[in-house]
Amino acid sequence: MTNDRLARLIALMNAASLDAIALNPSPSLVYLTGLHFHLSERPTTLIIAPPYPPLLIVPELEFEKGRQSRLPLQLIPFGENPAEWEKAFQQAAETCRLDGKVVGVEPARFRFLEWQFISNAAREVRVVSAEPALSVLRLRKDEQELAAMRRAVQIAEQAFEQTLPLIKPGITERELAAELTVALLRCGSAPELPFAPIVAFGANSANPHAVPGDTPLKPGELVLFDWGASYQDYFSDITRTLALGDPGEELRRIYQVVLQANQQGRATGKPGVPAGAIDRAARQVIEQAGYGEFFIHRTGHGLGMESHEPPYLYAENPLSLESGMVYTVEPGIYLPGKGGVRIEDDVVITSDGCQSLTTLPRELILLD
Repeated sequence: MTNDRLARLIALMNAASLDAIALNPSPSLVYLTGLHFHLSERPTTLIIAPPYPPLLIVPELEFEKGRQSRLPLQLIPFGENPAEWEKAFQQAAETCRLDGKVVGVEPARFRFLEWQFISNAAREVRVVSAEPALSVLRLRKDEQELAAMRRAVQIAEQAFEQTLPLIKPGITERELAAELTVALLRCGSAPELPFAPIVAFGANSANPHAVPGDTPLKPGELVLFDWGASYQDYFSDITRTLALGDPGEELRRIYQVVLQANQQGRATGKPGVPAGAIDRAARQVIEQAGYGEFFIHRTGHGLGMESHEPPYLYAENPLSLESGMVYTVEPGIYLPGKGGVRIEDDVVITSDGCQSLTTLPRELILLD
């Protein structure tokens, strides 16, 4: 599997006219090697420059970890004295013949630190974005990846169900988010969650990226949960909106509109459909109901080793969906000062349509 991934990357590099790719700790590095490193002041860097063997510039304290790579690597260790780190990059540049070459990097992850070391180590090297190659590499999930994602969904759903009985008047957003986090770990999630769970009550639920605070829950308020689990390096990402008692006619109405938009978005996915069509289908439902101005984000995003990755579901995206692509469908309506509703599911494109990985009920739940 690892050799296949490397071969696909090299083909993508050739198509993008890249002589080499340099990666610091990131999901792409994990995808290729199986190795997890923290992004720190020490410049751990993987360099892939065919036809030379891949090499890893690595701190001495991580040397043994580097030997556990699924991908055969040449290891170039360095010590704790920063004055000597440049020597490791010079050795790597000489080994991979980087002088005058085009080196691709991940624009959202690669740092000035590593760029400076590479630029100083190789003459006339040109560092460019490797997005054309790397954005495609992990786009389609194989059966092993999908199995991990299904398990991540199961863990997240089980943790949510264990948290539901704790929703009572007076509990705070922060307390409920903490309980959900503990439940995720107990149910089998890896400690590094895709993101800190969002729990938002009442008017706070109108903020799509709310941060749980000390707001106590009151009867009649909406309760929005946005959370996910991590399993074998793959993530789930789910949103459900509940109510403690009756939230009132207007909020019940927007819930039904969002539910219909979610259904329409999920039903639209199939091979060959542009990613933007999912957004347009869901958005049309909300606009026709008169709430278009209150749907303030894209309909979804890709999901896998990152909580946000391609394909991104915005109206203008022409990317053609293919079997194995996984993304979220998460339309929402957010009424400032009143409350917001979002319903989010994880969806995979199949050979003839799409399938929801998430199984939690979508109908509005009114808690006593």
